[in-house]
Amino acid sequence: MAMFDLSLDKLRAYRPEVAAPADLVDFWRRSLEKARADDLSATFTPIDNKLAVVDTYDVTYAGFGGAPIKGWLHVPAGTTGPLPTVVQYFGYSGGRGFPHTTNLWAQAGYAHFLMDTRGQGYSSGNPGGTPDDSAYAGLNHAPGFMTAGITDPETYYYRRVYVDAVRALEAARMSPFVDPDQIVVTGGSQGGGISIAAAGLAGLAGINLLGCAPDVPFLCHFERALQITDKDPYGEITRYLKGFRNEVETAYRTLSYFDGVNLGRLATVPALFSVALMDAICPPSTVFAAYNAYGDAAGTNIQKDIKVYSHNEHEGGQTYQQDAQLDWFANIFQSRA
Repeated sequence: MAMFDLSLDKLRAYRPEVAAPADLVDFWRRSLEKARADDLSATFTPIDNKLAVVDTYDVTYAGFGGAPIKGWLHVPAGTTGPLPTVVQYFGYSGGRGFPHTTNLWAQAGYAHFLMDTRGQGYSSGNPGGTPDDSAYAGLNHAPGFMTAGITDPETYYYRRVYVDAVRALEAARMSPFVDPDQIVVTGGSQGGGISIAAAGLAGLAGINLLGCAPDVPFLCHFERALQITDKDPYGEITRYLKGFRNEVETAYRTLSYFDGVNLGRLATVPALFSVALMDAICPPSTVFAAYNAYGDAAGTNIQKDIKVYSHNEHEGGQTYQQDAQLDWFANIFQSRA
C-alpha cells in the first residue's frame, strides 16, 4: 500500500467541517441516564489465569439496557491496594479472549481493565463472552455491526457499545484495586474510537479521567472514510447504502452522533494518538480530523500528541507505540501522584 491520502503537512492542518447534531450532548446525557436506571451490579471473581506475576478477575457488569458485559481485570500478583489503571477497548471483531493474552499494563505495575465488545470476538482467536441481545440487533443491516440500527441514533449499535464503555469506567472504579482518580483509556482501531468516545462522554457521566491513548482510531470522520476507502469495516456502510439508496442522509445523521471528531471535541484530558500513513482501513485524514478536533471544548491548551508511522498500514506502531505509551502513562500517572 502506498501513501494515498493527504501529505503529512496537510494532514497536520486538516480540520474538516464535521457537522455535530444540535442535541449531541443531550442525546448522550439521556443515554447515560437511561443506563444508570439499571444497577451496575459489578462483580470481580478471581480466576486461575495460569500466570505467576499477574492476578486476574473475571468481571461482569450491567451495560446499556442492563445487559451483562464481560471483561477482565488484571493486577500485579499480590496487589492489595488501589493502583493507577488502564482501561482498554478492543478492535473490531476482537474479544477479551484468554486472560493470558492481553495483560501488558498489569506487567507494568498498573491495574488493567479490559471490556468485551458486545456481539464481537469472532475472528481474532480471542473469543468474547458478551452477546448483543438487544431488540435492535435484528433490524435491516449489512453483515457486520456498522449498519445495525443505523436508521436512528436511538437504535444504532454503537450507542450500546459507547454506553457500555462508560459503564466500564464506572465498574472499574468499584474495584478496590483501582484508584478512581487515576484512570486512562486506550485501544486500537475500533478500540481507539471507543476510547475517544469514552474520553468525550466521561465528563457527562461525572467521571474524571487522566488521559486517552487511541491508536489508529476507527469510527472517525465517517463521510471522509466512505469517500476514500472501500475497505471493511467502513465498506459495510457503503454496501448498505448501495442497497438502501434512500437512506443516505438518514445514515449520515445517525453516524454524526457517534463520530470521533464530534465526541473527541468534548474531551478535556490529555491524549496520545497514533496514525499510519499507509492505512487504508482507518485513513490518515480521518485520524487527523479527530486528533485536530480533540479537546476543542477544553481550549487550545490541552496537551496532545500524535505518533506518525509513515510506512505502516493498519498495524500502525505496534510495539513501538506500546513503548511510547509506557513512557506516556508513567508521566500521566506521576503528574497525579
